[in-house]
Amino acid sequence: MLKQQLNFKLSQKLSPQQIQLMKLIQLPTQAFEQRLKQEMEENPALEGGKEDNEEYEEDFERDDYQDEDPGNESIEADIDVDEYLSDDEIPNYRLQANNYSADDEDRQVPYASGTSFTQYLKTQLSTLRLDESEEEIAEFLVGSVDESGYIRRSVQDIVDDLAFTQNVYTDEDTVEKVLKYVHELDPAGVGARSLQECLSIQLNRKEQTKSVSLAKDIIEKSFDQFSKKHYQKLLSKHDISEEELRNAIDVIEHLNPKPGGAYAGNTRAVEHVIPDFTIKIAEGELELSLNGRNAPEMHVSKDYSEMLKGYKESKEKSKAQKDAVMFIKQKLDAAKWFIEAIKQRQTTLFVTMSSIMNYQKEYFLTGDERNLKPMILKDIADEIDMDVSTVSRVANSKYVDTPYGTKLIKDFFSESMKNDQGEDVSTKEIKKILEMTIEDENKRKPLTDEKLAKMLKEKGYPIARRTVAKYREQLDIPVARLRKEI
Repeated sequence: MLKQQLNFKLSQKLSPQQIQLMKLIQLPTQAFEQRLKQEMEENPALEGGKEDNEEYEEDFERDDYQDEDPGNESIEADIDVDEYLSDDEIPNYRLQANNYSADDEDRQVPYASGTSFTQYLKTQLSTLRLDESEEEIAEFLVGSVDESGYIRRSVQDIVDDLAFTQNVYTDEDTVEKVLKYVHELDPAGVGARSLQECLSIQLNRKEQTKSVSLAKDIIEKSFDQFSKKHYQKLLSKHDISEEELRNAIDVIEHLNPKPGGAYAGNTRAVEHVIPDFTIKIAEGELELSLNGRNAPEMHVSKDYSEMLKGYKESKEKSKAQKDAVMFIKQKLDAAKWFIEAIKQRQTTLFVTMSSIMNYQKEYFLTGDERNLKPMILKDIADEIDMDVSTVSRVANSKYVDTPYGTKLIKDFFSESMKNDQGEDVSTKEIKKILEMTIEDENKRKPLTDEKLAKMLKEKGYPIARRTVAKYREQLDIPVARLRKEI
């Protein structure tokens, strides 16, 4: 039995140009410059700097680049260029129609060059007296060191891998012996299998003063009590004074828990933050400016516009000339669109940041995070009549230079909560007060989350203990027991 149904479906599909504009808005200053450079390389009709193109604009807008001879095919100004050009001649954005999220953005980040960490360690192996078999094992161990400087695999696993992948048959005792040689390499602590072993290796390298010897004793015999800051148990177990324990802890705190990170030649991504906006205070008023590198002067190539004029004035128009003019017009269209997209990007950035600045005016005038008002993306989107996703693209990837340092714009956004007066306050304000309360606590008797919740309630912020714990974790502040000092 056949059944007919009529369904209506409302959908919205973004054009490639709209998607490209979104991606341009999302780009921070440095990535935007790279994108601009790429477009100029791909489209010779696009040039930098100012130029008076009024005469060209007049001719270009008139769709009269047609063959007046009825015997020849006319060339309409709005003809589909894809019929005349190969894919290689079409700019990338004409062929892309995928939606991208902020996390998908491919950013070009400068890297620090130098010898790899593994190569640095292998170079040092030549200074050790090892036989051929031990050298093979040592190289394998060095190759197993992660970027933090640790070997996070069991000795038995290493023995098995040596046999299967290197055809080196050995036993655990031999690997342990060679591992001791690896522990002699720099930086101190490299090749350790645990934090306890890493700290112990570093302490063995130090001059054995009384404090260093005590520190070594604590790490090797009482690491669990030390990591949990059970100071009274340490005082009793090692029969020492508070001053002696304090000196030993000071020695331990100056050790490096990640020896791999200390190697200057370790290849790491180094991202340079360039503020997209600047906010200054002049005579009590806020002044916003967009980084000039986000507002380049662009114009359409005069040479390309002259080519179109030349075609118009020529009496005979061959098929080759028609193909050429279609190519030229396509490049000019792309150049004009890109210039317009840059202008739209500038306007969108400035309008969005201006709205954020005015919304958080009290904060920008004082620099006090307690003055940050609750603000979500929709608040700004509604105010400037733009989509929430557009505001998100600006907030998540842009920085602003303020009198109080360079800030990521998304950090000014926060949810709201009610205080005891029934007023909306920013969660950032509560976090700041929580942070200040913890800073002022007696470190010998740190405040528990329950006590912190009680204190915040007394200050007019009635939040639950579990909320205090959540905010504390977001601030990367440990629990009371681990904040304890002697």
